[in-house]
Formats: sequence, C-alpha cells, structure tokens
Amino acid sequence: MATNKFTDRQLAAERQWSLSRRHFLRGLGACVALPALPSLLPRVAHAEAAATVGAPRRMAFITIPNGVNQEHWWPKGTGKEFQLAATMEPLAPLKDQIQVIAGLDHINATAGPDGAGDHARASASLLTGCRAKKTSGADIRLGTSIDQLAAQQIGHLTRFPSLELTCDNVRNSGNCDSGYSCAYQYNVSWRSAITPMPPERNPRLVFERLFGSGSRDERRQNLEHRREQQRSILDFIRDDARSLARKASTQDGRKLDEYLTSIREVEQRIALVEQLGELPNPNYDTPEGVPDPFEAHMRVMYDMIVLAFQTDSTRIATLIVSHDGSNRAYSEIGVDRGHHDLSHHGGDQEKLDMIAKIDKYHMQHFAAFLDKLAKSQDADGHSILHNSMIAYTGGNADGNAHSHTNLPMILAGSGGGGLQTGRFHQLQSMPMSNMFLDMLDHMDIAGIDQFSDCDGRRAAI
Repeated sequence: MATNKFTDRQLAAERQWSLSRRHFLRGLGACVALPALPSLLPRVAHAEAAATVGAPRRMAFITIPNGVNQEHWWPKGTGKEFQLAATMEPLAPLKDQIQVIAGLDHINATAGPDGAGDHARASASLLTGCRAKKTSGADIRLGTSIDQLAAQQIGHLTRFPSLELTCDNVRNSGNCDSGYSCAYQYNVSWRSAITPMPPERNPRLVFERLFGSGSRDERRQNLEHRREQQRSILDFIRDDARSLARKASTQDGRKLDEYLTSIREVEQRIALVEQLGELPNPNYDTPEGVPDPFEAHMRVMYDMIVLAFQTDSTRIATLIVSHDGSNRAYSEIGVDRGHHDLSHHGGDQEKLDMIAKIDKYHMQHFAAFLDKLAKSQDADGHSILHNSMIAYTGGNADGNAHSHTNLPMILAGSGGGGLQTGRFHQLQSMPMSNMFLDMLDHMDIAGIDQFSDCDGRRAAI
C-alpha cells in the first residue's frame, strides 16, 4: 500500500484507536455534494431516488434552550386568523409558510421518580420522546431520535444520511445535570438507545466535509487527493479489523461489529460518490473556523444547512443553537446576565423582558435562515422551504417551572404541499411524538406506525 507522511501518521494513530465510530467517521467522511437539478435526478445510483417524483422532501430540527417567555411567544387568535406575538415578529414575511403548534408535550422529560435533571431530560427527550436512564457513567440509554429514524430509511439516497450541528460545546461524558451524563444534555440526535450522534461545532470542518478543503480553485483537486487517501486508509483498516477480530473478547464484539459496519458504510458512500460524476463547487468561502461573535456562529451554521439542502448532500439536519441549561450571556443585545439564570425568573418582569429579548434574537436568525430557503429554487420549481419541514422547538416550555408540556413549536415549510401552513394550530395535550410520526408520513416514509410514546392520535399537521 502506498504511504506518505499523512498516512504514516494516520497508521500510527489508528493503532491507538478505541474503535470509536465517531472517530472513524471524522477521518473518513465523504466531502462531496450533488445539486438537486432535474436533469441529474435520473443519474442517481439508487432506484428509489431515480423513482422520486419532483423534488425530495427534507426535514430539519432547530433546538433552543431554557424555555421561552410565554406571554411574548404564543399568537393571538386561532386557525388562519392569528396574529404573531412579539417574539415571532421576524417571521411576519413568512407567516403563510409556517404553522405555530400548541399543545405538544414530552412527559418523559418530567421528573417522575428520577428527581432533578430537567435540562438533561429536556434535551434527551426532545427528538426521541424517550426517558433517559439516569446515569453519569458509560451505561447511557435513551432511544433512537426521529431524525435518525428517518435517516435509516432514506439516508442512502444522499451522500450523508444526516447532518448534526451545534453552536455550542460538545460534551459526551461526565456528570452535567444532577446525575445525568453530559451525553444527554449536549446531544439531541441519537442513532440508537446507546449511540448519540455528536454534533459538529466548527463550520470549517462541516464545509470541508461537504465540499472539500482549500480555496474554491483547489477544492476539486484536494477532493481527488482525499479520495485516494480514503482508499488507502480503508485498506489498512479492513486488514487491521480482521486481525482485531481474532483477538477481541466477547465483550468487545459489539463495538467491533459497529466498527466494521462503519467501514462498510464508508465504502458504500465512496462508491456512490464515484457514480454521481461531476461535483458542484459552491460560490461560498470556506469558513475559517468557529467564528466570534455568537451571532456569526449561528449565521454560518444555518448557512451550512442551506448549502447541504441546496446541493442535496443530505435531507435531514439538526442544529443545537445552545444546549438546554446554557448560561450564555447576550451582551450584543444588551443582556449581560446568563440565560439559564434568567430563566429562573420567579415572575420578575425585568428578567422576563430579557428572556423575551433573547427569544426574539434567536428568532431573527431563524427567520433569516428560512428566508434563504424560501429564495432557493428546488428541482421542481418550488422553493426548498416549500419542500421542507423545519421544526423550531425546545424541551422546556417555561424555564422557571421546568415544564415540559405545551412546548414551543414552529413548523416551517409545507413538506412539498402536504402541510397546512399559515395558521395557529392548537392541539389538546398531545405527545410531540405524534407530530413526529406525521412528519415521517410527509417524508413519504411508509411502514412506521409507532414512535416512542406516540398514543395513536394524529397531529394533522
């Protein structure tokens, strides 16, 4: 096998690996994209994608922390005759393309017999609907999140099954909230009950994963070089895995199986990439790293989702604006006190007003993101927003009460025309899992009749 300085260092490092799927994929994730152009749809390698009528459906989940100021959040009026409250004023130009949904609950985020730890449970339950096992050790247990359930069904149709992003730190071990592992509090996407999908916070790494490294002129050449490196590394890993299989204990069997599965997935994706021909090279400068201030970080991470959807690199994405329990201050809007501290407002009007400012600040960036999707034409002539479902939500309703009923929820886009937008939709105390199951239906994912704590009723989104 040909070697160079890169692969020599890689080989030395690989012998120290703990067979972590995350570590493996960070090194080998494909970094290419195919635009969603009608003329290219028949060339997609998989028969299912070739049979797709019109443009693909997409879904994204944007998560916010610590609840919201209820008075400034919920609209006035009902149905189509509703008025946006102060927090949602930035969405006014897009009012006909959203629906505000009330009455969605996550009962498994409540304390029950587990006591304190509402922030960890809020994040853990948000996209899974499941109750997290209370542990700060390695024996975490939760459930598969809705985004990953969708990715398991349609992720093979794109170069990346899903995209997980954060504007926050990434922590996956240790005690973060009253005996709950940090893995619960800093992740919302879960591939399985024991496997979180850690998000990426560095937009440069996200962009290079999608489109390659270097300047716009260098990307294609660097991509070809990276492909050759990937093949060489895969050759080594495959041989090394066989050797490990002969030495591994029964206890290590599960981890080794996961490792080998990762190898097969990357091999399949490299093969898919090579069948799709010429790659796009977006007119977007490679981000330099994690930007400062925070609003620049939010903006560029939203841009990564826009680019990923525009190029059909993936159809499923999550973005954590901040983890639940975050005590970030927002001096750029005149809020110098920590968000989490403010969320325990005790009815104090000054604190409530500052929470409302934070809520609206987050909403302004969400609205700018939706506007970009609304102005991006899709393969069928509609906008990407029209063909998407973008959920904006959080695992706490009121941060002071740590309540997990009547959670904030905005669902933007019409899922290709199937959703009822331009309305305030009021449900009667329904598991959020019910709505997630409806979303799978609108993604044309058939055969899934139950998700988490779904009680069988339809949210009729």
